[in-house]
Amino acid sequence: MAILVNADSRVLVQGITGREGEFHTRQMLEYGTKVVAGVTPGKGGQEVAGVPVFDTVKQAVRETGANVSCIFVPAPFAPDAILEAADAGIELIVCITEGIPVQDMVRVMSYVKRCTNSRVIGPNCPGITTAEECKVGIMPGMLFRKGNVGLVSRSGTLTYEIVYGLTQAGFGQSTCIGIGGDPIIGTTFIDVLPLFEADPQTEVVVLVGEIGGSDEEIAAEYIKNHMTKPVVGFISGRTAPPGKRMGHAGAIISGGTGSPQSKVAALTAAGVPIADTPSEIPELVRQALAQRHAHSS
Repeated sequence: MAILVNADSRVLVQGITGREGEFHTRQMLEYGTKVVAGVTPGKGGQEVAGVPVFDTVKQAVRETGANVSCIFVPAPFAPDAILEAADAGIELIVCITEGIPVQDMVRVMSYVKRCTNSRVIGPNCPGITTAEECKVGIMPGMLFRKGNVGLVSRSGTLTYEIVYGLTQAGFGQSTCIGIGGDPIIGTTFIDVLPLFEADPQTEVVVLVGEIGGSDEEIAAEYIKNHMTKPVVGFISGRTAPPGKRMGHAGAIISGGTGSPQSKVAALTAAGVPIADTPSEIPELVRQALAQRHAHSS
């Protein structure tokens, strides 16, 4: 099963004729993703890697039945690209673009949630991969193996590192989602956790958080009250000095909010074992699966 994308997902790439768009389109196709269309205004009628290019998302959807969009549009134009995809009825919009101003994303997400049925992942994210079925975004496909571990992460590179460690340890993945590190994102931990809870393929969830904001504390409350599947956690940025932004625009500690201590404490109180380093995660997954199977037998 897995969640949100699978072998039947029909992907269009907004910004397909740009350098990044073309490169990652080829990578997605190589992984086996059904990339059915590209969109670059003014370049309709062209092809990129055998994929037809259209001038508008509505036209691409009408001609190809695309239901997932991957956005590689530069930051000044990416908010409008998200709105265009949502207006065209795209169900899942994955925005890779970084550097979108916060006030633009506030406006975009307000409209998307009020006026459409679309789900946005990102911006400033690596995308989503359902192992051995579909890759939407920039994750390195060779790291993934099909299995029963779901992963949701605010960090792109940590996602790759942890997936590689899981694969090396013999733990395959169901779906891995990088939700992005900006202050305003379309999909949060508590949007993803219920999907993993309902997914029969996923038996354990790895949650990778970082300093800044309160999403991890909110997730901890949800896990405590609603999750029956085990969750394993990791919080990055524990050595960051308060008040200093570290990497992601959302990774800033303000007063007592967003500190690694508060996140670790909240998740621990919810029964989530926390790894001190990414390399410890496979062993925590092993223990969580053993306990789950012991309880079910």
